[in-house]
Amino acid sequence: MLYRTLGRTGMKVSPYALGTLMFATVIGNPDPDDSIKVIHKALDAGINIVDTADAYGDSEEIVGKAVKGRRDSVILATKVGLPRLNALPRTPGAATNPNQRGASRRWIMNAVEGSLRRLQTDYIDLYQIHRPDPDTDIEETLSALSDLIRSGKVRAIGSSTTPASDIIEAQWVAERRGLERFHTEQPPYSILNRSIESEVLPAAQRYGMGTLVWGPLGQGMLTGRVRRGEQNDLRRARLSTHLTDERRIDVVEQLIPLADEAGMPLTHLAMAFAIAHPGVTSAILGPRTMEHLDNLLAGVDVTLTDEILDRIDEIVTPGTDVTRLDQAYLPPALLNPNLRRRPVSERGAA
Repeated sequence: MLYRTLGRTGMKVSPYALGTLMFATVIGNPDPDDSIKVIHKALDAGINIVDTADAYGDSEEIVGKAVKGRRDSVILATKVGLPRLNALPRTPGAATNPNQRGASRRWIMNAVEGSLRRLQTDYIDLYQIHRPDPDTDIEETLSALSDLIRSGKVRAIGSSTTPASDIIEAQWVAERRGLERFHTEQPPYSILNRSIESEVLPAAQRYGMGTLVWGPLGQGMLTGRVRRGEQNDLRRARLSTHLTDERRIDVVEQLIPLADEAGMPLTHLAMAFAIAHPGVTSAILGPRTMEHLDNLLAGVDVTLTDEILDRIDEIVTPGTDVTRLDQAYLPPALLNPNLRRRPVSERGAA
């Protein structure tokens, strides 16, 4: 396994990162012991960065058990900001309490203690804001995260699914106020969703940020298990509605023969594409079972030629999304119609 520097942190990470959403027993693998074996297999194969989140139900607890005894060799990343998938008994109402989410100092300082406890560690290598929080001043967020770094509880900080304008604003605020800056960004990226190529990746490169892209398999669309006119059994179908989107299926039907022609499974084509961009540090794979992991690890040596990348560009125009992801961040102006509509009395030209 080759290793890349994570932005300007100095930390070396594998081009494949292990995502752990599918290890949450509430939606993924119901057997924690099996999930731990999958994590150990990934670490043994050379993957050295594990990404989780407090929102992923009991995923942090499973990851904590898996890396116990191997902590010094693992770059451990987690996230804060979204409500948890399952409100555990010790955190009643966590899914609905408005102060148990977001990027306020109050919640960050509370949440990090929970993550440290569940992960069974005294420090987090990369602590990320799961989604932008328009209700909280970015200075408030960076100030809290800076204090965590100074206390030794966190080594580096990052953002996730953040618009380019917000990435730049955070960098400016950090410089003006003498705060720690975001070292990484975790955006969605796959052959089906390439919009970050236009501004997000260039902004991250400009500021020396590492990028851990999520969804390189198109949330299951690029596994070859989603075909026109066929039923699929993907568990992510419970989380997303795009698995039946005809525009995305059209693209998949064009990519499958391209992968066959190149002599590789579609999954290998998709993963190799994601890590080929110079602005991408690592692509997060999200296996649920050992079989899924083995399939993806079999493609670590795959390198795409310029000809194949050109063919992909012909199928999906660079810098564009086939369709917007269900889980993508939507800024307030897209969520609230009143923010993009003048009062009726002011809409006319005369």
